[in-house]
Amino acid sequence: MARDAGISRDEAWALLTEHNKDPFHLEHGETLEQTMAYFAREFDPENEEFWSIVGLLHDLDWEEYPTPEDHTLKAADMIRAAGGSEELIHAIQTHNAGFNDACPEPELFMEKVLYATDELTGLIGAAVVMRPSKSVMDFEVKSLKKKFKDKRFAAGCSRDVIRQGAELCGWELDELFDRTIKAMQSFAPDRDTFEPIEAS
Repeated sequence: MARDAGISRDEAWALLTEHNKDPFHLEHGETLEQTMAYFAREFDPENEEFWSIVGLLHDLDWEEYPTPEDHTLKAADMIRAAGGSEELIHAIQTHNAGFNDACPEPELFMEKVLYATDELTGLIGAAVVMRPSKSVMDFEVKSLKKKFKDKRFAAGCSRDVIRQGAELCGWELDELFDRTIKAMQSFAPDRDTFEPIEAS
C-alpha cells in the first residue's frame, strides 16, 4: 500500500529547520531519516520516502516543546499547516506512545521500527563518540551491549523503550542492535574507507 506524506523531503527539511536550530536535533532527525530509509529498503521499498520523512520529522516539536505531554502532539499542527498528511502525523505520534497515553500505539511495522530505533540510535551515537576512532564502522554488538547494560551511560536513552521496540518488531535485542548498527554504518561519513556493509 502506497503511503503519502503530503510533503516532499525538501518541504520536510524546511519545516524541521524552521522549528529546530540546535545542530544536535537536526543531526538526530537526519540520522533517523536515513535509518528509516535503510529499513524501508528491506521491508517496504515502495514507501521509502514516507519512512524517511517520518524519521526526519519524528522530533519536530521537541526543541520548542520538550515534554512528553506536548511532544508529537504539538507537531501535528505544524505538519498540517505545511500540508503534511494525517498518516504522517499518526506515524510520528506513535513513537511517543511509551511516554504519553494520548499518542497512538505503534501498529504498522514502520511505526514499530521508528519506536525501536529512535532511542537506540541515540545510544549508539553516544557510544561511538567515546571510541578512539569516533566511527560506527568498527562498532560491534558486544560493545553496544556493554553500554546498554550501563544505566549511567547516556541515561536519557530509555532502555525500556528499546526493549519494547525489539519486542514489537519481533526481534531479540541482539538482532535489533545488529540491524541498527548496520543501518547507521550504511550512511556513516567514513563508510567508503571500509568494505561495503551487507544487510543481514
